[in-house]
Formats: sequence, structure tokens, C-alpha cells
Amino acid sequence: MKLPLLSLVLATATALAAPKEQPLTPGGKYPAHTMDRPRPRVITPPSHGQAPSDAIVLFNGKDLSQWKRDAGKDDPAKAPDDAAKWKVEPDKYFEIVPLSGSIRTREKFQGDVQFHIEWATPAEVKGNSQGRGNSGVFVGGFPELQVLDSYDNDTYPDGQAGGLYGVYPPMVNACRKPGEWQSYDIIVERQRKDEQGKVIKKARLSVLHNGIVVQWGREFDSAVQEGDLGLQDHHNPGRYRNIWVRPINIDHFDDEGTPPPAKPAAPVKK
Repeated sequence: MKLPLLSLVLATATALAAPKEQPLTPGGKYPAHTMDRPRPRVITPPSHGQAPSDAIVLFNGKDLSQWKRDAGKDDPAKAPDDAAKWKVEPDKYFEIVPLSGSIRTREKFQGDVQFHIEWATPAEVKGNSQGRGNSGVFVGGFPELQVLDSYDNDTYPDGQAGGLYGVYPPMVNACRKPGEWQSYDIIVERQRKDEQGKVIKKARLSVLHNGIVVQWGREFDSAVQEGDLGLQDHHNPGRYRNIWVRPINIDHFDDEGTPPPAKPAAPVKK
């Protein structure tokens, strides 16, 4: 009787000592918690007006060489070149020169990206409704993201700060006081198709205003796969600073959720 009992004890001890089999993670390649899984790449997060280390900086604090002027009806001077005519306050910001024309980046950016933009309307309040610090942000393939002094300033809901103009009002009004710096983080997800060309995911846009979600996964029938970034001259004064873009590539990770190598998305030059 002693030998069977000893065998049972040993078998039980062995079973208890054996590592618990972990379920496989999505994709079926790695068990959960394995140390063999590739590590997420390390980046330096943004702080004190600095862009994250994997971002492409779109305003260097010195000039608007990465931007060009939209030559259109708001360009009465018909300047011979496409240089942006907005005013740069070195190492601080740049500001709209009313009637000088809207501006946009000289480069286009492919795939899913995050844009970060900081902006401020004038501290001295003049006008009301759409006449207070009116400007806008344009991302290729999507409606205008409205820039406006919406602090204690009533206007039509789909035209206030954080609104996708004429389409979706912001989920909440997260506007700061006139003259204070505000931020937009814009998450762009491009349309996806299967091998037969069937749309399996529509293009989507999400926006955080001052860190608050104001647009979440808004879907659009846009097949655009690359786009520039535009800022509107609506004939109102306003300021911008700390503008950058970084790749997300949400649907281009491997089956285990491992991102591609640490390399910013290459801009597509015209």
C-alpha cells in the first residue's frame, strides 16, 4: 500500500509543479505571457511642446517652408509663388494673416495617422457666432474640423469647435477661454478593401479636443488613402503651433499585434 500511495503523492506533486498551459494569443502564434514575444518599440512621448520621437514635425518654430498657400478666391494678390503668407512668431507660433489664403502641407501622408495641432483664438472677443476666431482644419478625404471660439458663444451645433462642419456636432463642448491654447488630436483610419475589392471597413475619423473625445469613429465613404493637412483662412485672426503627424498603421500590425519597425511614414511628395 505504501508504494501506490507514494506514486500518487509524486504524481500530484509533479502535476502541481508543471506550468499551467496558457491560451494562445490572437493569431495563434504565441501563448499568453511568453517572454519570446517581440517587444513593442519604444518611443519618447510628447512633453512641453515637443513632438513624440516617431512623429514628423510640420512646424519647426522658424518658418512655413513645409506649407504652401492655396491659390484661390481668397488670394486677391495673385502672388507669383505658392509660399504661405501667414506670419511666424519665431519659436512660438504662426498666425493667420486674413485674406492671404488658406495653407496646406506640401507633403501628403499615407495610411492611418495621428495629427496633433494646437490653436488659439484671439483673447479679445469680437463678434459672435461664426465670427469669432473662425478657421478650420482639413484632412484629405474628410469634412472640415471647425476651429472657433465656442466658449460662451452660441452657434449652430455642427459649426462649433470640435464639429465636423455641417455633418457632426462635437459630443461635448470642450472649448477653453478665448486666448488660451487648445489642442486637437485627429485619428485617421483609411478605408480597407478585401482582395476582391469589396469595402470591409469604411474610412473613420476620431477627434480629441483638449484631451476629450468629441468625435468617435465617424464613418465616411472616402476611398482616399493619402492626404495632406490644411488650415483655413476664414478672414479671422487665429494662431497655431506644435503641429505634427505620426503613423498608426492600425491594420498593418502582424497577427500578434506587433507593430512595424520604428520608422515614421515617408511623406508622399507631389
